[in-house]
Amino acid sequence: MSFTHAIILSVLAAPEPADLIVLNANVLTMDAKHPAAEAFAVRAGRFASVGSNTEIKALAGAKTRVLDFDGKTIVPGFIDAHAHPRPLYDEDSRYYEIDAGPDKVKTLDDLVAAIRRKASKTPKGKLITGFGYQETKLGRHPTRQDLDKATTDHPVVITHSSGHLSVCNSVALELAKVTRNTEDPKGGEFQRDEKGEPTGLLKERAAGLVRSAASRLEAPESEKVEGYRTCLRNFLARGLTGVHVAGTDPEGARLLTLARGKECPVRLYIMLREDYLDQAVKLKREMAADEWGVRYGAIKSFYGNSLSGQTAWLYKPYANQEDYFGIAPGRSRASLDALVLRIHKAGLQSCIHSNGDREIDVVLDAYEAALKEVPRANHRHRIEHCSVVNEAILKRIKDLGLVIAPHSYIYEHGDKMENFGSARWDWMHPNRSLIEQGTVVAGNSDYPISAAVPLLRMHDMVNRTSAEGKVYGPKQRCTVEQALRAFTLGSAYAEFGEEQKGSIEAGKLADFVVLDRDPQKVDAKAIKDIVVLRTVIGGETVYEKR
Repeated sequence: MSFTHAIILSVLAAPEPADLIVLNANVLTMDAKHPAAEAFAVRAGRFASVGSNTEIKALAGAKTRVLDFDGKTIVPGFIDAHAHPRPLYDEDSRYYEIDAGPDKVKTLDDLVAAIRRKASKTPKGKLITGFGYQETKLGRHPTRQDLDKATTDHPVVITHSSGHLSVCNSVALELAKVTRNTEDPKGGEFQRDEKGEPTGLLKERAAGLVRSAASRLEAPESEKVEGYRTCLRNFLARGLTGVHVAGTDPEGARLLTLARGKECPVRLYIMLREDYLDQAVKLKREMAADEWGVRYGAIKSFYGNSLSGQTAWLYKPYANQEDYFGIAPGRSRASLDALVLRIHKAGLQSCIHSNGDREIDVVLDAYEAALKEVPRANHRHRIEHCSVVNEAILKRIKDLGLVIAPHSYIYEHGDKMENFGSARWDWMHPNRSLIEQGTVVAGNSDYPISAAVPLLRMHDMVNRTSAEGKVYGPKQRCTVEQALRAFTLGSAYAEFGEEQKGSIEAGKLADFVVLDRDPQKVDAKAIKDIVVLRTVIGGETVYEKR
């Protein structure tokens, strides 16, 4: 072989220069074979190579961008496996929903004042809504009489932080024709006072009946899209590169797709509601070539109620009410069995909301029956939340090969666990037990039920401590590595995406987050204070803290 031929072969064998190289970083790859690195290269939106500074520098070309992070920590992009993105509007917008969370509304008088301000900007007769009030912070649930102080010209429905309770004013009850003689809907309840009169507190399906009777202002499409875009920008600023949209319709998914675009390219895995099963099959096929931008393949359904709203259906009574077991689900077992089998036969992923142990066992029965009738490996059917368990439930979950997306919201909602009794706390939000038995846990916020802040959610998994400083269920405390894995590879696996994302490995999508500190080295109580410095999707910076 001539010298010239050797040169040509050498050039042909040389790797193509990278588009981007990252140097001098503390890279936590989540790759079990190579858990740490100090540099990596990106080409065509994917990780091309991961290794040492010396190895990666060799991949630089004339047009390669070089980022030196001076020892900062880099992790794979965070994926929230259960969230409810919603349009966010400025407080001056007529479409703004009252923020009734404890940061804004600390007393019942604050709530009344917020409703009164909203009423002054809302046409008479149009519905006023709000979200996020917590009775444990306010001292009690508001009543219709409380809300009547704000306005008697508008129907008002303010939703509890759980999303499963609401409180309304008298106008809303009148529009829905709810009186002392109105029967509770199946799977719901109109709370009543000692005289039998509705108090305005609406549990589960009762809230939907009242809300649907009122006329509301509808934002034009352009404002909805911009509202969704604001929501997605917030996700990016928290290090989220992917989100599983936990229950929407095709129109909501379309608006989210419009919102993300090039500006907010959060990767979306859409769970359509059960009414849209046929559309899910069609969209899964049509969107298969979307390069992991927007994907379909899952169906969100319900069998059960709320943990933080304290309507979850339990085998044993709540600790504060010896004759109260929660609210029985509104659907029959036969209906659930038929739905799960239909989803299963369609080749889709079933994602069922279920919280109480008595609910979860019925869900497990439905999965077991479907898999017996139509065996299917690698189905990855899910339980969303799976909040109160026991040893038998854990074993059944493992045997059925399910994926679980448990809550990690004790920081905000630990006080809601009080009424379940301390004997249950080590059996609630069982992240560690699930992980240690080999079940894949998908990290999630259930936004807006808790903040879509992955580092706060991981802080919660590790500490199990409320904002007030009380520990709930220390046996379920996770390691930092377990928490990181849940919000990266765990969530990727939960959407059949672990071959494409969830870790920093050659060939995978170049989604990563730069942090100001290493979660594995800071004090456990400081994990929530770690700052996201940069969020990168497909090798392109989509958020940078300035």
